[in-house]
Amino acid sequence: MGVDLFIIRNGIVIMEFRPCIDIHNGKVKQIVGGSLRDEGDFAQENFVAEQSAADFARLYARHGLKGGHIILLNPKTSEYYEQTKEQAMEALRAYPGGLQIGGGITADTAEEFLQAGASHVIVTSYVFSEGKVHYDRLKLLKQRVGKEHLVLDLSCRKQGDDYYVVTDRWQKFTSEKVTPEFLRMLQDFADEFLVHAVDVEGKASGIELPIVSMLAEVDGIATTYAGGVGSMEDLIRLQETGQGKVNVTIGSALDLFGGLLEFQKVLDFCKSTINK
Repeated sequence: MGVDLFIIRNGIVIMEFRPCIDIHNGKVKQIVGGSLRDEGDFAQENFVAEQSAADFARLYARHGLKGGHIILLNPKTSEYYEQTKEQAMEALRAYPGGLQIGGGITADTAEEFLQAGASHVIVTSYVFSEGKVHYDRLKLLKQRVGKEHLVLDLSCRKQGDDYYVVTDRWQKFTSEKVTPEFLRMLQDFADEFLVHAVDVEGKASGIELPIVSMLAEVDGIATTYAGGVGSMEDLIRLQETGQGKVNVTIGSALDLFGGLLEFQKVLDFCKSTINK
């Protein structure tokens, strides 16, 4: 596989921009990742969109952007879950095959979202529960939906000098340390890794370079980084540190969500060789 996973232009590997649609309490939002709480359905909000999830899906479709993700930020126990889920389903119907979806997905529910139009399902808490990886669940997911439709969300937070996978909408630490070796162990089960740097998620305060460096060490699987991108300088650092192999998601810093980074300028950067 290797370089077949990446776009190469003029001898330079070019990272892709992967759009996002985060849905909380039935609305498209950008939040401070570490603030999310199930109790009271609370999150510190950076931006609440007037547009629906389907509106954003249609925008991404017009620009030919694939591999973006929809994240349901309410648990199934929330009074808002059905509203959040319906927003997600409308987005999938608006852009069939163009978006991935995650948030409380299990082997029993994955097929529903794929049939609704998702290209991939994204899983975390179902696989990483009780503080560890459940390989039996990974194998079951791979059997039911196929590796080609599975994204592992390895979103992480720092503890001491190391990063650990966090679950349950980024609220619970696991004992699984994120290292290149750990990533290589998991890549046989998934088509892609999605990694939110939760400590900087929604803060536009700069990227977590150690995480980007780790992702760049793993070949043979697509990876997407999210968290902290707040400027074009951050994009250049991500492109250089990730060697172009690490794709990028931008949320709160993007002008679509009330930020200062211009959507079109980001798209142009990711299609260029500006980092020579």
